Amino acid sequence: MQRITFLDASTLGGVDLDPLSEFGELDIHAVTTPGETAARLQDATIAITNKVVIDAGVMAAAKNLQLICIAATGTNCVDLEAAKMAGIPVCNVAGYSTAGVTQHTLGLLINLATSIHRYAAEACEWPHSPIFTRLDHPIVDLAGKTLGIVGLGTIGRSVATAASALGMNVIALAREGASEGAIPRVARDDFFSQSDAVTLHCPLTPETQNLINRGTLGLMKPSAFLINTGRGDLINEQDLAQALKSQTIAGAALDVLTQEPPRADHVLFADDIPNLIITPHTAWASIESRHRLLDGIVGNIRGFLQG
Repeated sequence: MQRITFLDASTLGGVDLDPLSEFGELDIHAVTTPGETAARLQDATIAITNKVVIDAGVMAAAKNLQLICIAATGTNCVDLEAAKMAGIPVCNVAGYSTAGVTQHTLGLLINLATSIHRYAAEACEWPHSPIFTRLDHPIVDLAGKTLGIVGLGTIGRSVATAASALGMNVIALAREGASEGAIPRVARDDFFSQSDAVTLHCPLTPETQNLINRGTLGLMKPSAFLINTGRGDLINEQDLAQALKSQTIAGAALDVLTQEPPRADHVLFADDIPNLIITPHTAWASIESRHRLLDGIVGNIRGFLQG
């Protein structure tokens, strides 16, 4: 009989977890603090985590642990080297949120281009307009503009397809070892200077951490937009705040920050930062995505138990 412990089940937002019970006893925790992790996995044979860190110390204390399932695509919450040394397989779920992240990315881009977020927040100003409309915030066409994509994985390519349907030209940031394809790969300086919007879909690595910084922001057009639905640490947030204040770029839209949830005094929450959209890491969270995520976890456990 398996004992399955889900450390942070609230991250699935109320999705029925009963399908997991077919594999054995189910121990569900809405959230788990770092100090509670080892105790909660003490008797578990299968651990499920979204963001709760499972490190070498936790694994050493979890004597019965046979499998770690990550309820996400990213694997940085688990010490993979320690798991390998302990002989514990680690499974993530890839691709479950591609459709949702694509639509969220395009939604953010369209908001920046049309100022929908600004006009919608000021609906009460319309009755005071001297003409039939309001033209207080800029509106630009995306058709004919260039979208620069950092990271041509499944999501990056899906965003490229959607952007192309809007009439955008698409380029990708060149990286060592990447083969040429239908989407041109452009060297760093030209990539940032040519793009009318840059969207981030790459993994967080030592090479990509703080990829967006004072230098790369300075290469961008004053009319350009920045979108991040990838990882918060891809951006130096202090540098972005300054770039927006000084109008080095025209706007930014972020679904991720370096610390989540962020502190109330986060630098990007300042009142004097113009044209910034922040959503609370919801690009992945459509109800369909969450159901696909659970299906992926169930499939990983079933595959493991079947050898």
